[in-house]
Amino acid sequence: MIEIWFEPHSTTTDNEAALASGWNDVDLSAKGVEQSQQLIERASERGIEVIFCSDLQRAVKTAVPSANALHIPVYPDERLRECDYGDFTQRPKAEVDAEKLKRITEPFQNGESYQQTIDRMANFIGWLKENFDNKTVMIIGHRATHYGLDHNLLGLPIEQCISKEFTWQPGWKYEI
Repeated sequence: MIEIWFEPHSTTTDNEAALASGWNDVDLSAKGVEQSQQLIERASERGIEVIFCSDLQRAVKTAVPSANALHIPVYPDERLRECDYGDFTQRPKAEVDAEKLKRITEPFQNGESYQQTIDRMANFIGWLKENFDNKTVMIIGHRATHYGLDHNLLGLPIEQCISKEFTWQPGWKYEI
């Protein structure tokens, strides 16, 4: 069994401006830097042995303080990225939200579909099962990362994953 704790990346400057970052490699805001420090205690209490994160700097910068404090490895992985919004990158979040259900199988123009993000996550989960059995891991990613976990591990329909309102909480636990 693998115990997985998912945490979203800390707050970014785009989050504060209500922009949809997608693959834009935006930095953490001052609030986000503070949040990354708060994550250390949760990671310690959960017995995290390894951290995986998206390779975008907002996820890496969220992960590194916990990895350093706990003396554990952190592995950035592009499969854990947000959906590529293509031409919608850095558009107002409300505009991207209005497009989501249309983009399950049809990619954003010059971007990708949510099915593609779900498939990336399925590939990552398969790899995780083969290589990290009996470990407690943390995954730091994005909304699409979370959708992939909910769909692939809980069996939730993609439409349900995408349409449910995001409410922050101190981590989501999964077991495989």
